[in-house]
Amino acid sequence: MNEEDIQPFAVKDCTLIAIATGIKAQSLREMRDKLADIHLGSIYYHFWGSLLSPRFSEPEFNNDFASWSYHALHDMILAERLAVIDPTHFHNMEDLRQEVIDVIEERLYEIEFVPFAKSSQQFNFVRSQIVVFDTRKRIEKPEELSSTLQNFSSGSIFYHFIDARRRTEKNTDDFREWLNGFGEKYSELSNLIANIDPYFTTLPELRKNLSQLFKHYFNEEK
Repeated sequence: MNEEDIQPFAVKDCTLIAIATGIKAQSLREMRDKLADIHLGSIYYHFWGSLLSPRFSEPEFNNDFASWSYHALHDMILAERLAVIDPTHFHNMEDLRQEVIDVIEERLYEIEFVPFAKSSQQFNFVRSQIVVFDTRKRIEKPEELSSTLQNFSSGSIFYHFIDARRRTEKNTDDFREWLNGFGEKYSELSNLIANIDPYFTTLPELRKNLSQLFKHYFNEEK
């Protein structure tokens, strides 16, 4: 494909709408059982939702399951095991769901008494609905990323670098998906982007890291 035939990069923005499911868990066993049937949008929300809607939990707990295990069940061992689960390492939400269940089942096997949370600290399952906006901004050439990405909103970073992984055929971000259209020309850049883990960080930090990567790469190219 000629570069002239490649469509410009369409910059989108997004927000996550939290939708209450009415489903709750008070004990660790209930959590395990409810996880088996909960809507996959809930798994997505409880791993990724805090990036767009910070919930003032302990910074080392990037997902709500780990945070609840620590604050409500007072099980630091379980909280740490859940906290290190990186959702980017799983092909889909179903695989991620199973990993959480496996970790909880392992903990249930180890302990003598099933921990319960106070009624006021039950885990409330929430699912998410993403709403996408077209900013009408277009990037014609890859080198423009070095000057434009620093102006991306947090919602744009989330949509193109995180949410894209469940939309694209190869579970990749929109930047690499677009760059791949240019053939092998930007394969090195794509590899550099792939090394950035979007989970154990914040959206402003992600924007900074990506912006610096593009600036460094295209300055080196010059």
